[in-house]
Amino acid sequence: MSTIATIVRKELRSYFLSPVAVMFLGVFLLVTLFVFFTYSRFFARNIADVRPLFMWLPVLLVFLSAAVTMRAWSEEEKIGTLEILLTLPLRTRDLVLGKFLAGMTLVALALALTLPLPVSVSMRGELDWGPVVGGYLGALLLAAAYMAIGLCVSARTDNQIVSLMVTAAVCALLYLVGSESVVPFFGEGTASLLRALGSGSRFESIERGVIDLRDVVYYASIAGFFLLLNVEFLDLKRQETSTPSARSRTRARWITITLAGLNFIVLNLWLAPLAGPRADLTANGEYSLSDSTENVLARLDEPLIISAYFSERTHPLLAPLVPQIRDLLGEYEIYGRGRVRVEFRNPNESEELEEELGQAYNIRTVPFRVSGRHEESVVNSYFHILLRYADQYQVLTFQDLIEIDARDADVDVRLRNLEYDLTRAIKQLTEGFRSIDAVFAGLPESAALTAYISPGTLPAEFADVPGRIRKVAADLVERAAGKFEFEEIDPSTDAKVETYIYQNYGFRPMSTSLFGGDRYWLYLLFESGDKLEAIFLQGDLTEASMRSTIEASIKRATPGFLKTVAIMTEQPVAAPRDPNLPPQLQPPPPQPEYRELQRELDVDFTVTRDTLKQGFVPGGVDVLIVARPGELDDRQMFAIDQFLMRGGSVIVLAGAYDASVETGTVAVTKTDKDLLTLLEAWEVKIEPGFVLDEQNARFPVPIQEKRGLFTLQRIHYMDYPFFVDIRRTGFNRTHPALSGLQNVVINWGSEIDLTTVGQDVETEILLRSSDRSWTLKTKDVLPKTVSDAAAAFPPGTDLTDRPMAATLVGRFPSYFADRPSPLFTAGDETGAATEEDGDETGGDSTGRTLKQSSASARLVLVGSSAFASDLVQGLGSQLGASGGIYRGNFQLVHNLIDWAVADTDLLQIRGSGAFARTLVPLSDAEKTRWELANYLVVLMALAIVVGIAATTRRRARPMLEANASGQGSGS
Repeated sequence: MSTIATIVRKELRSYFLSPVAVMFLGVFLLVTLFVFFTYSRFFARNIADVRPLFMWLPVLLVFLSAAVTMRAWSEEEKIGTLEILLTLPLRTRDLVLGKFLAGMTLVALALALTLPLPVSVSMRGELDWGPVVGGYLGALLLAAAYMAIGLCVSARTDNQIVSLMVTAAVCALLYLVGSESVVPFFGEGTASLLRALGSGSRFESIERGVIDLRDVVYYASIAGFFLLLNVEFLDLKRQETSTPSARSRTRARWITITLAGLNFIVLNLWLAPLAGPRADLTANGEYSLSDSTENVLARLDEPLIISAYFSERTHPLLAPLVPQIRDLLGEYEIYGRGRVRVEFRNPNESEELEEELGQAYNIRTVPFRVSGRHEESVVNSYFHILLRYADQYQVLTFQDLIEIDARDADVDVRLRNLEYDLTRAIKQLTEGFRSIDAVFAGLPESAALTAYISPGTLPAEFADVPGRIRKVAADLVERAAGKFEFEEIDPSTDAKVETYIYQNYGFRPMSTSLFGGDRYWLYLLFESGDKLEAIFLQGDLTEASMRSTIEASIKRATPGFLKTVAIMTEQPVAAPRDPNLPPQLQPPPPQPEYRELQRELDVDFTVTRDTLKQGFVPGGVDVLIVARPGELDDRQMFAIDQFLMRGGSVIVLAGAYDASVETGTVAVTKTDKDLLTLLEAWEVKIEPGFVLDEQNARFPVPIQEKRGLFTLQRIHYMDYPFFVDIRRTGFNRTHPALSGLQNVVINWGSEIDLTTVGQDVETEILLRSSDRSWTLKTKDVLPKTVSDAAAAFPPGTDLTDRPMAATLVGRFPSYFADRPSPLFTAGDETGAATEEDGDETGGDSTGRTLKQSSASARLVLVGSSAFASDLVQGLGSQLGASGGIYRGNFQLVHNLIDWAVADTDLLQIRGSGAFARTLVPLSDAEKTRWELANYLVVLMALAIVVGIAATTRRRARPMLEANASGQGSGS
């Protein structure tokens, strides 16, 4: 080791005695900075990562490694010092390893000088350091392979320029073999082989932050083989080859090197199908199967078959995604533990398979336009994944799997979130197939149904109801295999029971008439773990209806079961038809709001729309979303209120104002007081006015510009403090609903006040604005001109963070606690409430109105009705397929629904990799300062290196001069 260390020091000294190495270091650093900031448009990407740095390293390291190694042996041979080295009692391998480690030290120094880039990014955004560490480790592995090739080439020539050019050519060829410039000309099989051989394509997974054992072995194999070859080339110069014994030893060494090379190849081939041995360095394990997916796979009752259909030739931007899909599906098969079978097939090779796919599953080829160097053509290819479970199936096409981000001339095609798409599809398949027996098997804890019935005092029309309940319950108990119990209690015979169920569940005896009459009990209570749900028997009380209602409650308590979401919003009224216009010219009927939200939710939930005019929320609904409901009548308010009282989950999107974009302006109206009144009854308030924030999202404004005789319109993005951009610093990071989110934009939002909430309700603030926010009461939310945008809404004096979203769980007081019920009336065909409807407190005297919710009731309040509106989705679509900074809005609604029903299977993976970490908003001047600061820091670091090299060069003395000095002192 001391010999190797001596050689390393000698080589490093020789590097810095020559200005060539410093020059190459400077060029490498300047090109790296230029590519990172200018060519890759770092600030325009607005993503807090350093992938542009690692994206170009496979190319930049080609030239740096060639420059470092070009004189390693060539210079030694040219000036005659190689012969001296080879005659010294040093092992050849020590010489090779010394020069190799010296070169790697210089490359490591070059990479270390780029560290100001990730450090500065971490200061302006939440950088995930896992991919950074993986990227630098991968860069060293890649450099080791290039360095070994360069040393081997340098040992075969005494011309530095020849060594430089040949090394660059060989390394570039190794890079190009798997690049997208070459791969599209070949079929999928050959393309996969080329990607496995290419140094750049191998680097892609490391660039993402995944250290795969196959990639490590690949780079180590190249480095090891060429280092062995380098040792042999030097030994050929060191040893005599004219004698038979020498030639025999030479042949033996060549056989050894050949066998070593074959062993490297065999090792790589053996590892190729193994997708498991790898380290995912990303903060949230974005490229590894989550625990949620493992839980979903563990609940499979039938075999799951995943068939991936990919054509040999497809679009060149889709082809690189196939290996990623193959690796992830391999993990599904591993974690499925025999319940999951994965197969890859090319339908183009079998006409029978093509016909079967088309007829049975409607899977057909997709035409892709492919541009070649000299012509354009259309390729009809398959890019589908078919999942089959029992008699259910689901098909994922390329539209379901990928997202496209087009920025000017650059088009980035990537997998959207493959694990989420696959696991979601599996959940939907299994939920569509699961019988009630499977539902019971999936219950995390035993469940119980308690019927509070007074058979002796029931009205005549309800006389048969207890028997039907018992029959349904007995059947469920029999099928539950010990995980479901039924109990019937008559509260009319025990005053303590009456008191208990009133205090804990709000159950009161009901009356047969508004003016007294017989009192009776008819309540059902479902319990599973800490989940309580009061079941109200409504409508047709047949056996089938009651079975459906009870089973719906059981399914709501079962993790992984498909949930039903109802959206309650105002239905727009169509304008009167113009009799003077033909039908085809009549204006189209107005569309309700939140259509895009419904489309987004349809992927994971059963979504319905309901006006609630009937006065109750249908029994199958798990979560109710109330947003811009308009004026509410008593029946609608009663439906929302009682749904929460019986332990339901309500999500309210409402601010002090409703804002909508109309032609050329933004219309602002006050939120209808009915919804605000309902919230105040639940002890929640919305403060008047808008919240504005210096940390905000930009608002696109069309601007007309005069260009000679023409008027051009362009979109200008202006800073808009009404769009509060809440980053992770404003998150309640312990709340599961914020899992995977990086930011949320609250558009035209208001502050919420929870100070009056009672002690029986547990509150958690979800989102807070930054500490540079203020409030403003105004309906004029647009500046007069774009140039006045910065000064139109100056910061107020009371700058502080403000709560803008919250979750509440517990016992809420009912709005109708002291009001008559609009439903339970007698002798009034219209159902209108009358003065006689109330008891002595003004409340419902029939006892059917719950005056307080159960402890499991959940309320979510987001202080903005525009937060998940169609307008926000439109703004997000302007920022690419990923939705930009607005993607978190819709993802938060997904998460809140999962939290509301305590089903968090997909929470962990929905945000995984789905949204990039963004930068803190910067002005143009700040961006310029940060860019120049990086150039300055790197150049200063390089200047320090140059200074050290110059000092070393001055201290170094020629050998002859040193010898002469030694002789003079000795004489």
